Amino acid sequence: MVFVREPAVSGMFYPDDPGILKQDVERYLKNADISPVHGEITGIIAPHAGYVYSGQVAAYGFKSILNKAFDTVIVLAPSHRIHFEGVAVIEKGSYRTPLGLVGIDEEAVADLIRSSAAIRPFIEAHKGEHSLEVQIPFLQSVLKDFTIVPLIMGTQTIDACAALSDCIETVIRKRGRQFLIVGSTDLSHYHPYSAAVRLDSVIVGHLEHFDVPGMIRDLDMNKAEACGAGPMLTTMMVSDKLGAKHSQVMKYANSGDVSGDRRAVVGYVSAVFYRS
Repeated sequence: MVFVREPAVSGMFYPDDPGILKQDVERYLKNADISPVHGEITGIIAPHAGYVYSGQVAAYGFKSILNKAFDTVIVLAPSHRIHFEGVAVIEKGSYRTPLGLVGIDEEAVADLIRSSAAIRPFIEAHKGEHSLEVQIPFLQSVLKDFTIVPLIMGTQTIDACAALSDCIETVIRKRGRQFLIVGSTDLSHYHPYSAAVRLDSVIVGHLEHFDVPGMIRDLDMNKAEACGAGPMLTTMMVSDKLGAKHSQVMKYANSGDVSGDRRAVVGYVSAVFYRS
């Protein structure tokens, strides 16, 4: 029997009705007035909150790949519910959303598992996790035929990011397909609006300048916050290894911009990395 990872947060983080979900995502994409990206996109940073809060920010990044061709999307996301060491992957089967099934690139997953003992099959880490799931309806809306490599990071140290980026680069070069990396992260959590914007501007600045060392330094010194720092840094590292030298921040906002409640907000950003 083929494994299907069923939706865990449909009806909560995004609509469980396929028609309404499709309309919502299409509306977010239509409202995203993006500047053209003049190059080949290797990676995207996207938020992972409920769509009512972060869906519009996410749409700015995903619109940049609308109707582009990617064979496999490697989705990197942080673990919120289970503590574990290493990186959890699903070996075979598919992810389901209300928009349908997306198959797992079993060959690429097998290569990754062979490349490092830190990357291992661990379905339990995926079952209730929202940070990866919420990326998939956007991918289903902007791409045609594609598979995914779903990776949830239990360890987000700099060494873990560097090692994972090496493994991903090796697999991409071996397979010779069109790959995209998506790093899932939200930014600061529950600070007053002005403090959140100040903290988040540090992340936004390093994304804009494709500054991996600066990002590492300021995260380490607590000058910025990102719950998916590992996926974000790994996406930047892989993109750099694949020859991307340019970046573009597509949109920044926080929950206060949506709700009007600015007492304790969560920050969101979308960005892309690309080679010319």
